[in-house]
Amino acid sequence: MLTAGAAAGALGALSACSSGTGLSVDGKTDGKGTEQARAGKPIGDGSTADTGAQPHQPKPVRLKPGQKPPQFVVFSWDGAGELSNQLFSRFRKVATDHGAKMTFFLSGIYTLPEAKKNLYRPPQHAVGASDIGYLADRHIHATIQQVRAAWLEGHEIGTHFNGHFCGANGVRNWSSAEWRSEIDQAIDFVTKWKTNTGFTDLEPLPFDYRKELIGGRTPCLEGQSNLLPTAAALGWKYDASSPGGLQIWPGKVQGGRIWDFPLQSIPFSGHSFQVLSMDYNMMFNQSGGNPLGDRTQFDAWRAQARDTYLAGFRRAYESNRAPFFIGNHFERWNGGIYMDAVEEAIGRMAEHDDVRFVSFKQLVAWLEAQDPAVLRKLRTLTPGQAPVGGWDEFLGAAGTPSA
Repeated sequence: MLTAGAAAGALGALSACSSGTGLSVDGKTDGKGTEQARAGKPIGDGSTADTGAQPHQPKPVRLKPGQKPPQFVVFSWDGAGELSNQLFSRFRKVATDHGAKMTFFLSGIYTLPEAKKNLYRPPQHAVGASDIGYLADRHIHATIQQVRAAWLEGHEIGTHFNGHFCGANGVRNWSSAEWRSEIDQAIDFVTKWKTNTGFTDLEPLPFDYRKELIGGRTPCLEGQSNLLPTAAALGWKYDASSPGGLQIWPGKVQGGRIWDFPLQSIPFSGHSFQVLSMDYNMMFNQSGGNPLGDRTQFDAWRAQARDTYLAGFRRAYESNRAPFFIGNHFERWNGGIYMDAVEEAIGRMAEHDDVRFVSFKQLVAWLEAQDPAVLRKLRTLTPGQAPVGGWDEFLGAAGTPSA
């Protein structure tokens, strides 16, 4: 999430995709939305296992000459823990209902019991310190189950790092080496949950997290500049930590090594200014950052949040088709209205043709399958700008962008 000050100032297709609903979902399930267990080679203490390629990953296809790009929409979730509100499992079901894939940014300490918090050594803070709470053991247990099921369904498991330190004494001050320590610890907690929790009744996470992890989002969208060198050294493919990005086609940073996927400035319904495409920023503008605001306004605020997401979607869909990025938290702020707004918005977006609900990982695969000249041409379109003469003329009929 953003700090209050930052929030106040922030105003070709994939194959196996079904038109209008995003990615198709196949494979056998156990009737609860999770794929049946797959055998794999245990890694380390058996907290994780190498089960091979992730299922339900569509093959990226290069755009044909003059073809209008699909409308990509990425829903991502910061923290990604399963608490008593069961929002992780709720949005896995929402995703299944609409053939969608999402990115879940897992906080590493959500797999670490508070009784073992001395294992966490956050940069520039006391041992065990964290600005977000450690989960109760039963919630760690549930979170591990949700992460496993989500990956098997084709969703991406990224990272939201660990202690969520923001502001003057937060991650904005970390060096690249300190970011490396934070990342190594996040991976260590996820890959050693069996040792740290003592749970013996859960299957391993079905992936090698060191290989699977290709991107994340920093706490409060801070500290990206010093994170990027470390991310590049680790071979990460993208970062989703920039605030206030325009609704244009993404480019690369860090010497062309990392895709930059920012939260975007989108029209705030009923107002003349823009807001970041994240639930926290909606809340800040509606109730001043108070998560227990005026109950009499909940219905109006929920509709406003939904309509704001839809306004951002339509601006891209009806013009430059830039990928649309939405960030959220598994929180019931203001009575849970932002969760309801997101669910309603997904349903409305799914009614449109050629919409693809993908993870950041899947978007990277699609972008890297395209002709770089085509991507450069797409990046010339400003927010709300449709190609003059239509897509066939703009991207050319001979397989390369027109001059």
